[in-house]
Amino acid sequence: MDSITQIVLGAAVGEVAMGKKLGNRAMVWGAIAGTIPDLDVLANFVVDDITALAFHRAISHSFFFAITAPALFAYLAAKFYQSGSHQSGVFKWLMSSIWVFVLGAFMVAINYASYQSTQAISPGLFTAMIVAILGLIFILKRNYISKDLEDVQVSWRDWYWLFFWSIFTHPLLDSCTTYGTQLFQPFSDYRVAFNNISVADPFYTVPFLICLLVARFLTRGSKARYWINWAGIAISSLYLIWTVYNKFKVNAVFEASLEKNGIVYSRYTTSPTILNNFLWTCTAEGEDKFYQGFYSILDSRPEVPVFNVIPKNHHLVTGYQSEEDFKVLRWFSKDYYTILEREDGLLQYNDLRFGIANIEAKGDESDYIFGFILREDEHGNLTIEEQRPNPEEDMSGRFKELMDRIKGN
Repeated sequence: MDSITQIVLGAAVGEVAMGKKLGNRAMVWGAIAGTIPDLDVLANFVVDDITALAFHRAISHSFFFAITAPALFAYLAAKFYQSGSHQSGVFKWLMSSIWVFVLGAFMVAINYASYQSTQAISPGLFTAMIVAILGLIFILKRNYISKDLEDVQVSWRDWYWLFFWSIFTHPLLDSCTTYGTQLFQPFSDYRVAFNNISVADPFYTVPFLICLLVARFLTRGSKARYWINWAGIAISSLYLIWTVYNKFKVNAVFEASLEKNGIVYSRYTTSPTILNNFLWTCTAEGEDKFYQGFYSILDSRPEVPVFNVIPKNHHLVTGYQSEEDFKVLRWFSKDYYTILEREDGLLQYNDLRFGIANIEAKGDESDYIFGFILREDEHGNLTIEEQRPNPEEDMSGRFKELMDRIKGN
């Protein structure tokens, strides 16, 4: 899931684990712990795209890591408070700067998303960003930087449970997405992917976040704070169960539609489209082609009348099958891939588990959500680079098309 969702989940779990003893600090430490597994993305700065692909959601997202790593983090947290370092002015300014940066980045992302859909900066959103950042600075200065904080007397065992539950729930939620999570590392590289929720779903995150923020302003240890925090966990969990129900429902629709269209297939995979759980995509594998279709639970009829036909073109990469990097790509996509001959003469590897970007396939590189460019260097060695978004692409038009299709149009 996206970072904001994992922060919210970690904070809520931290509150459950140690809210009575730590108050809002439990939420902060839970948010930090919930972010730790995703720090594996830092490898992107020092390794190539394929190594980063294999490393992300690997050991740091495993049960092994969730059980062992909290022992160290608990020791460091306990020593940190025992030393009195949390009262240091330098540390307070550092932490305050981080929170201001996080809020600023979040608000910029919201404004950017608005710009992509409207092609204009919203004065209201921009003003809200400035007011929110100034408000946060004022609150931090009065209630944190200029204030002596209470001593924290928490045992190593209590810290362990906070870090364990905040880290443990992170990969469990990630395994519900399409990307997949290597829960059994270092003993197995099998990627667990239930494909029942999008990597970013505001219907899951927003109610959860609202409950967390309300709980944050309630008195430590109060029944109201306890129940509001648990309400957020319960609502998000019930929504997650609803996505599983949706998956079984749409699977039945896709199976019936494939049969009605006379499509012969060996296997298929389904997953929700980005930002929602209403519109789903299905990719079915035939002998030499894939069949891809969309279905919204808001459609007037429970059927997929038309499937996009996508040639596999696996013959174009016959010479690459023994390359280690290419094997990683096949492992990651579970062989749900097609090869496209691009206009620039290069080959593009496309992972079809994520569906396609266009409701109606256009037959070019703009169709695909997750792809890699294959090229040979001067020595004939294969190099693979992740496909980057085209800055000239009409994202507002694509977003409108997606919203229309979600509504059943």
